[in-house]
Amino acid sequence: MAVPKRRSSKAKKRKRRSHNAVSPIALAHCPQCQTLAPTHVVCPNCGYYQGRTLVESDEA
Repeated sequence: MAVPKRRSSKAKKRKRRSHNAVSPIALAHCPQCQTLAPTHVVCPNCGYYQGRTLVESDEA
């Protein structure tokens, strides 16, 4: 079984993990109601996505 000969230093370990950071969710303005919503997701405020209303809201 493979066993490391030397212990990995903190710098080596942290450089390797530098690409594992979590990025924030991309938000864009909804073209219908102008609220911020995640991209490629139905708008939680008005239910609008891809040029049509997919979810009816209870505001009316």
